[in-house]
Amino acid sequence: MRSLLRPLIALLADLLMAYAVYMLARLVFLWENWSLFSEGMTGGHLLELLRGGLTFDTTAILYTNVLWVVMVLLPLPQKERRPYRFTCRGLFVAVNTLALAINLCDVVYFPFTMRRTTTTVFNEFANESNLGAIIGHELLAHWHLVLLTVVAAILLWRLYREPGLDLRRTGTTRYCLTMLLSLLVFAPFCIAGMRGGWTRQVRPITLSNANAYCRRPAEVGIVLNTPFSLIRTIGKSHFEVPAYYAADELDAVYSPVHQPADTVAMKKKNVVVLIIESFGREYIGALNRTLEHGQYKGYTPFTDSLIARSATFTRSYCNGRKSIDGMPSILSSIPMFVEPFFLSPYSVNHVSGLADCLGRKGYRTAFFHGAARGSMGFLAFARATGFADYYGREDYEADTPDATDDHGVWGIDDEPFLQYFCRKMSAMQEPFMTALFTLSSHHPFEVPRPYRDVYTEEGLPIHKVIRYTDHALQLFFSRAAREPWFRNTLFVLTSDHTNQSDHAEYQTDLGGFSSPIIFFDPTGDIAPGMRDAIAQQTDIMPTVLGHLGYDEPYVGFGIDLFSTPADDTWAVNYLNGTYQYVRYGHVLQFDGRQATAVYSLEDSLMKRNLLNHVPQQPLMERQLKAIIQQYMERMTQDRLSKP
Repeated sequence: MRSLLRPLIALLADLLMAYAVYMLARLVFLWENWSLFSEGMTGGHLLELLRGGLTFDTTAILYTNVLWVVMVLLPLPQKERRPYRFTCRGLFVAVNTLALAINLCDVVYFPFTMRRTTTTVFNEFANESNLGAIIGHELLAHWHLVLLTVVAAILLWRLYREPGLDLRRTGTTRYCLTMLLSLLVFAPFCIAGMRGGWTRQVRPITLSNANAYCRRPAEVGIVLNTPFSLIRTIGKSHFEVPAYYAADELDAVYSPVHQPADTVAMKKKNVVVLIIESFGREYIGALNRTLEHGQYKGYTPFTDSLIARSATFTRSYCNGRKSIDGMPSILSSIPMFVEPFFLSPYSVNHVSGLADCLGRKGYRTAFFHGAARGSMGFLAFARATGFADYYGREDYEADTPDATDDHGVWGIDDEPFLQYFCRKMSAMQEPFMTALFTLSSHHPFEVPRPYRDVYTEEGLPIHKVIRYTDHALQLFFSRAAREPWFRNTLFVLTSDHTNQSDHAEYQTDLGGFSSPIIFFDPTGDIAPGMRDAIAQQTDIMPTVLGHLGYDEPYVGFGIDLFSTPADDTWAVNYLNGTYQYVRYGHVLQFDGRQATAVYSLEDSLMKRNLLNHVPQQPLMERQLKAIIQQYMERMTQDRLSKP
């Protein structure tokens, strides 16, 4: 009997090692990112999250090791030879070492996205020409994770148990029957593990199932593992059109179609949109006067002075956590739901945007990014949304052949590229609409060599680079103010997303989306001051077009902030299967089927769940459902640019 069970016992022992590898990766993930989860975490809840993680580990382990399982249990006597066994052993070690390495990559990447990596990452970085340098830099910076992977691989090799039998002792017939029986016994367990359970109600589990174990959307990152996230998103789109409302009712609840007034005369002001990499609200002193007992100065003295002359908002948010999320939100008023729009199968849809709308009115349009052409998919986005010209690193280098301003990792440093941006606009015919995306404040947060003694290490690695970028903005505005087009220009400044945080208020599910939204008109046509209202990136396009008096209908999932009462302002974002809707002084969390939490905006740490105790909750649910359905219908039906 013992010999009959030996293959299964050895196989299970090896799979237990795989479980240990996944749990090791999860513990390292928690250790490195504990500040993102520590608030309100109890020992019991942590154990619940780890227990939930075993379900998703099972699926990932069985999917990635299924070939090895079949190879070692096949009832073929000739496979018991040493070379074949060596191959099986090598396959097991290679697959599970790779799984560990992939999981450890998210130990580093997760704080920037707050979600496990999916297959969209391959499209996101498909056009990067410097991935080798980036990966090499990260391997050196996180050498301890590389060492851990090597040690784990050695242990997997040495502790591996052969699931085969000794043919000399069992004989061919008994061997074949034993291995076949082992394969037949293990097969249903393997199928059930891949699906995520035994019952008929359990379809193959997917990313959203992790929410069942979580109290906060961010905790999904603990429950999931990266191989599972990659496997479950191969060739798939998760855009499912809900049927909350009938067609004739949907538009009455919410419509993203903007109908301008016929009597409005359009102004031909220039529009300049500055998208500052990782420039979260947390770093800006003028937007955080209550932090640290009113003593917080932040890291952006110039931006503080610009805010004093601009219109800003008490609560402003980005719509996503990646650069490719921010681009459609800022320039096309399209939020990020489920997955980045421009990395989805619907990226070929017709899309409008500021460049397209203003280009039809005679504006010259151009997009600027200091990285290589095509980096982050920005070139494709710019072309799809109507930008006539695109200027990247290659264009900068061609125009300034003697310059040595390459950042070394991503592209041209912010200071010289912002100056280049200013020069190019001065050569453009007015009116023009331009957008620039900076890059110096991107990980790995390196200050250009001439400034390394000026901007030194502070509380977080990003702080010194934020200071540098703020200085680069000051030099840009100083030069732009001397140009003839300056006073006829509306400037909009925001960030693509947030980044490293050392204040608890900005580490919550909602706080992680806190981005500045600043409107600066040198003529004072837009009254400066802080407005007690909610703003989001998708409001930028409607607000700009409204201010200019744009006279055609268009689609935009935002509002004109200057013509909308404060009580009617709102924001929406999506995090790990949960929609967050901000309105009426509260934030509603909704999983697509039902509300899961409601918090007061005054509860900055999101500690007290007011679910079913807020009078506006039913109205908020009704409005959010309509926004989601409009988005999904228009996305899947190619109606994002058709009023």
